[in-house]
Amino acid sequence: MLKPGLYEQVVNKEIANAISVHPDLLSITESIDETEAPKILSNYIASILEKGLSNIGDRGSVDAQVRLVNSLVSVIAQATDEIAFDDLSVDEEARQLLALIEKRDSIHAVCKKTKVIRPETSMAQSSLFTGAVHEPSMMMELKKEIASSDHIDMLVSFIKWSGLRLLIDEIEKFTKRGGKLRVITTSYMGATDAKAIEELSKLENTEIKISYDTKRTRLHAKTYMFHRETGFNTAYVGSSNLSNVAISSGLEWNVKITAQDLPETMQKIRATFDSYWNSSEFEDYDAEQGDRLAQALRSERQSGRSSTLPLFDVSPYPYQQEILDKLEAERSIRNRYKNLIVAATGTGKTVISAFDYKRFCKDNPGKPNRLLFVAHREEILKQSLACFQGIMKNQNFGDLFVGAYRPDNLDHLFISIQTFQSQALDEKTSPDFYDFIIVDEFHHAAAPTYQRLLEHYTPKILLGLTATPERLDGKSVLSYFDGRIAAEIRLPEAIDRKLLCPFQYFGITDTVDLADVKWTRGGYDKTELSNLYTINQLVAERRADNIVRSIEKYVTNIDEVKGLGFCVSVAHANFMADCFNKWGIPSISLTGNSDDCERNTAKQRLVSGEIRFIFVVDIYNEGVDIPEVNTVLFLRPTESLTIFLQQLGRGLRLSEGKECLTVLDFIGQANKKYRFEEKFEALLSSSAKDIRTEIKNGFVSLPKGCYIQLEPKAKQYIFDNINASLGRKSGIISRIKSFTEESGLPLTLSNFLSYYHMDIRSIYKNATFSRLCAQAGVIDNFIEPDEKLLTKAFNRLCTIDSRRWIVFLLKLLPDIDNVSEDNLEAIEYRMLQMLQFTIWQKSAADCGFASTIDGLRRLQQNARLYDELQDILRYQLDHIDFIDQASDLGAECPLDLYCNYSRDQILVSMDYFKPSSVREGVKYLPDKKMDLFFITLNKSNKDYSPTTMYKDYSINQWLFHWQSQSTTSEDSPTGQRYIHHKEKDNRILLFVRESKKDSFGRTAPYTYLGAAEYVQHEGSRPMSITWKLHSPIPAKYLKKTNQMIVGGTR
Repeated sequence: MLKPGLYEQVVNKEIANAISVHPDLLSITESIDETEAPKILSNYIASILEKGLSNIGDRGSVDAQVRLVNSLVSVIAQATDEIAFDDLSVDEEARQLLALIEKRDSIHAVCKKTKVIRPETSMAQSSLFTGAVHEPSMMMELKKEIASSDHIDMLVSFIKWSGLRLLIDEIEKFTKRGGKLRVITTSYMGATDAKAIEELSKLENTEIKISYDTKRTRLHAKTYMFHRETGFNTAYVGSSNLSNVAISSGLEWNVKITAQDLPETMQKIRATFDSYWNSSEFEDYDAEQGDRLAQALRSERQSGRSSTLPLFDVSPYPYQQEILDKLEAERSIRNRYKNLIVAATGTGKTVISAFDYKRFCKDNPGKPNRLLFVAHREEILKQSLACFQGIMKNQNFGDLFVGAYRPDNLDHLFISIQTFQSQALDEKTSPDFYDFIIVDEFHHAAAPTYQRLLEHYTPKILLGLTATPERLDGKSVLSYFDGRIAAEIRLPEAIDRKLLCPFQYFGITDTVDLADVKWTRGGYDKTELSNLYTINQLVAERRADNIVRSIEKYVTNIDEVKGLGFCVSVAHANFMADCFNKWGIPSISLTGNSDDCERNTAKQRLVSGEIRFIFVVDIYNEGVDIPEVNTVLFLRPTESLTIFLQQLGRGLRLSEGKECLTVLDFIGQANKKYRFEEKFEALLSSSAKDIRTEIKNGFVSLPKGCYIQLEPKAKQYIFDNINASLGRKSGIISRIKSFTEESGLPLTLSNFLSYYHMDIRSIYKNATFSRLCAQAGVIDNFIEPDEKLLTKAFNRLCTIDSRRWIVFLLKLLPDIDNVSEDNLEAIEYRMLQMLQFTIWQKSAADCGFASTIDGLRRLQQNARLYDELQDILRYQLDHIDFIDQASDLGAECPLDLYCNYSRDQILVSMDYFKPSSVREGVKYLPDKKMDLFFITLNKSNKDYSPTTMYKDYSINQWLFHWQSQSTTSEDSPTGQRYIHHKEKDNRILLFVRESKKDSFGRTAPYTYLGAAEYVQHEGSRPMSITWKLHSPIPAKYLKKTNQMIVGGTR
């Protein structure tokens, strides 16, 4: 009898029959995933086989069980036509091999009865240690694991001498006989004993890495891995650090995992360790680092914080490098040298600016590279100067010019805007004196003092830093930067990096219906909103009552709340403060008329607990910069995504004792033009899934530690809004129809996508942009012969991001009538063929064209869509945010490093004109002596598949782990070609994608990571090979290719 509940069971005849006779039960099934089928079906048959063998065992000897197993092996050999399976039949004597020992130079040569040291627990079956009386001691098991291993990895938060000395003799013997030991630990809480690290560092074949950045790393994992050349690897994962209590007598739980029964788990453990080991987060330790470790441990014990080191590491974190890459792209590709970085306060904008300046100096050796850093507070300037000194590795770098500080030199000046004004620095320096100018808190730029600075100087680079690009007065600072934000530190990235605190967001059903509130350009009519929230007494008081009750429901303790409430108007802020005070919740309102004294007093009163809430208007955030804020109320709909993130960011500042930010957002029926989806999308770490799927599944892609809960009615309001908005064709048509009135901009593809923060692929789901415009009535209807073909082709064009290829096409297409294939260079001809297969997906000859050029000329008959094709290419070119590199395959190859290409485009670029015939993940081109690896990281259709996710991944920016096809042995011609590719003058090229489909359900392209060289391999059938890339993986791709990356590690 099947019970109602959850299952993960292969449906057999018995279950199928049981389901059919219970029509009152709803059965939910899904097809077995193709890539997971071997694991699922083998687990299923293993359970059946075990029952069958047990049945035979009850009636006879082991021999009968062996015969059954061998009959199954024989069937598999016949079905697969693989002779190798015949050798896997069980030996007739039914024995288990327990060890193979070298006799020479061994006691076993003279005394065969000498006992082989091996753990008491199984090497092939996982088990759990709980410290129970009758189970083996974990300490004794570790000793035996050490004695029987070839390679050991340890990952622990701290190491105590009391624990290490219990194992040190075994570890020393292990390393002396050639065993390799790797240890990762931290200075967290000062718990590690310096002596333990010192003693380990004295051992042969031993490497140690330590993380000193305990504020963000916070490594709590405890893992002991024992690798054996036999493949019988084991690992202990659980709660035990390397201390006496933890491994001998404490109430600790640890799971022993074996590679035999949990191979995927073991592979993930190893892959994660290798990822940490190759991360710059963990630094090499040797005897010269002793004083640094001792200082770090003392600092942790005394203050609970890691010590501040005098100099920064010279390499940026990946998220910082990604922003630096985007800045470089703006300058190199688009010649824009005025750049704006937007990021929440506290996320490290200054550090990025210092790395940017350092790169500028590297690119301009031997020049003065004069720097002007401008801020409005002395404290910021001091911190910024210290940051630059660390990153430049020069404690004498820079001079302060603020307050009582006077500079000795003007070349690298950190100055307050007030001092700039009072000292009239612009009158004392020429316009081109400074090469690199950084303006912190750039939202102040509209002030006359900043205008004076910006109008006087003509630096080579102007870099603006701000958390609030949109100001209270409605003005945007983007006009100084050609209307563009060069780079942003996304909130999810900052939260995962522990630069900001996590949030718990509650979407609460509002009592007010906004569907009929007047919508003016870009948003609700503020006067109508304010009247609705304040003047209409019945509605306003009912809503305020709902807000108070929601606070009581969701916050932990009202007496510990330090909250901000964002309101639509001064009247609304005053109204909310009055209501809260009536309900006994001390509160005040701050408005644009509040002076500095009132603002500073408000901060002190909120932090001290004298008041619980400050109600402010819209983005009036500069005066409310309070890290201790732990509760945010969104009391009005925020139409601007930028403003929404600015407001949320004010509550995400890190503060002592602050666990998370509580967000209460009051959600009612909204105008159909209001966009809920873009706000939720901005909070997700990954955009791989449709936002509606995220909502249904409970927002599984949030940053670590974050949570979103929507009340039922609020959830329905959001669904209804999303379904009627840009997610649907009708919603896009409606937005197109009112675009110019709404935005004040002319209707173009680029303007439309930018204004609504849309991914270009969302336009081309079902139609071209031109067709949508015609259906919206903003252009005349048209009929063009190849519209159906081009509608599908435009989908594929939306992934092109090769600068060289796009520039060539934009030059070619307008002048196609004057182009001859005979005049094209070889590389241009290949790019032309790539376009041919992108549009028609087959050769010109197969299309019946006289030539490829002939086919493109045919497209000119589709005048409107021919223009749109070029619009798409121009848009793609304008949104490239990385610096590609010319291929290292020679001048004739049109592929560029880090660009995205489809399988067809890649193969055609290699003169292989039957791309649809390639189905496997590797294609060897003997004429070019190249192996093309088409790598899909997540091979399953599921978002998380532990059986397939840890076969192919980057270890760091240089190393890539790849698993061959299951039939490839190390001795086979293919395996030998991989191992000896350099000697054979073969090339290995890696093309990698995250999953088979993108977030729009379309076939995802591959990113070209370039050529790679063989480093090492393990195993056979399949082979697990480590490759070293010729060029490093860019930061924007590293977080996708490294499946082991988590928040808090590089």
